[in-house]
Amino acid sequence: MERYSVFGVVTVLAILSLIGVFFSGWFLIPYILFSLLMILGVRDLVQPRHSILRNYPIIGHMRFLFEGIRPEIRQYLIESDQDEEPFSRDERSLIYQRAKGVEDKRPFGTKQRVYDSGFQWLTHSVNPHHIEDHDFRVRVGGRDCRQPYDLSIYNISAMSFGALSANAILALNTGAKKGGFAHDTGEGGISRYHRQGGGDLIYQVGSGYYGCRTDDGRFDPEKFREQAANPQVKMIELKLSQGAKPGHGGVLPASKISEEIAEARGVPMGVDCVSPPSHPEFSTPIGLCQFIGKLRDLSEGKPVGIKLCIGHRREFMCIVKAMLETDIVPDFIIIDGKEGGTGAAPVEFADRLGMPLVEGLTFAHNTLRGVGLRDRLKIGASGKMVSAFDIARILALGADWANSARGFMFSIGCIQAQACHTNHCPVGVATQDKMRQRALNVTNKSERVYRFHKNTLKALAEMTGAAGLDHPCDFLPHHLMMREKDRDMVTGEEVYPYLPEGFLLRNEEVGFGYLKRWTRARAESFAPVDYIP
Repeated sequence: MERYSVFGVVTVLAILSLIGVFFSGWFLIPYILFSLLMILGVRDLVQPRHSILRNYPIIGHMRFLFEGIRPEIRQYLIESDQDEEPFSRDERSLIYQRAKGVEDKRPFGTKQRVYDSGFQWLTHSVNPHHIEDHDFRVRVGGRDCRQPYDLSIYNISAMSFGALSANAILALNTGAKKGGFAHDTGEGGISRYHRQGGGDLIYQVGSGYYGCRTDDGRFDPEKFREQAANPQVKMIELKLSQGAKPGHGGVLPASKISEEIAEARGVPMGVDCVSPPSHPEFSTPIGLCQFIGKLRDLSEGKPVGIKLCIGHRREFMCIVKAMLETDIVPDFIIIDGKEGGTGAAPVEFADRLGMPLVEGLTFAHNTLRGVGLRDRLKIGASGKMVSAFDIARILALGADWANSARGFMFSIGCIQAQACHTNHCPVGVATQDKMRQRALNVTNKSERVYRFHKNTLKALAEMTGAAGLDHPCDFLPHHLMMREKDRDMVTGEEVYPYLPEGFLLRNEEVGFGYLKRWTRARAESFAPVDYIP
């Protein structure tokens, strides 16, 4: 409650000053001053727009004061010959502008260092197209899917209830409902707040099988069938790993399990909630494919896919070989880049384990091309994609759609305080503290979620048209350019080429180590063919 202390002190001083007025007229000045501050504090507590002010009345205005003088600070640093411009327009300010419906144009050109190594850009056409409808969609559902889903090409990535607050989940899902895009539940199950929002859901099934588990933590087919039958659930996502902490399980301590979290996850109160590092229902590539087939049958033919961060590339090829052997092909695969974020990842895992998105995506895309399966499924991508360029780039490199967690968190007010694990989130996004959650006004923030999605896809439509294309999925690697060093540039086609269809089936050597790994992969086990126990 210390965050209300300034408001409390001001209120007390206003009352004392009022009493003092009866003894001396000089007390009238402090009475007016403290009364105005008290009125400001009351206004902060009830206004719906700013989460910071709802949680930090009066003193929260200091943040906006510093934001207001930021351009002057930036100019001072530039004139002082600083090496970098620390307050340049970043991804967060872009999200805030689009979420709030504020003009996002900028004078005086790019702030990017266009001659630095690694700078990337899209090529444009002298014959640009005008794209009127920016509600871009991709149909997800292979030949074994009986309920295909027309998915937006930009959706809310996996964030569980429990990691996010009730108000955050409700705001995200309500915004998704209004905008007609999907909200991934994360592995924490489908909560009452997902249902209340009414938006389309991607039901994520992790190794803890939350919402569809037995008392001993195994998979419960009947509970899963009941969850999948929910008309809000449009797709099923089997999570093998996540980018921020691949190969790492998790424990939600009993002390953090509220009644609402227990309800969503299907776990008892007073007991630690354990997510093992791997799935107990299968241990081989063929077993994985058979489990995918089981989920598809239990869900009455809804799209079923897997999500993973690429680790040992041979192991992904093992999964692909199992697809060929069983003829059970998921409807989609989501590649998660290691650059994603979670408040529960050990530092070493977050920094140094797992493959970044671009490398993981291009490897998966080309492996599937190499065996002729790429046309039978769709590929989603998740990992720090918050702008139209981010989406266009990832589509050019082989994805069919993009998911974002960070972008939509920012749209509901996240300021990256990095207090997610403390339960003291200052804006009510990542906390289970009811008093802190009230800072997040669902009506206001859900509108921002809707606007962020809408304005980002509108910007994507403009970039797509400027490139002379009719749909963002028409972007190909040659539309992407990157600078290697001064005066040298290469196309995405040179760095991340689409490899020939069927090259692995023909045992064709194309470089990049694909064939070597393919010959060591097997469908029966994740261990290589030359492994000796």
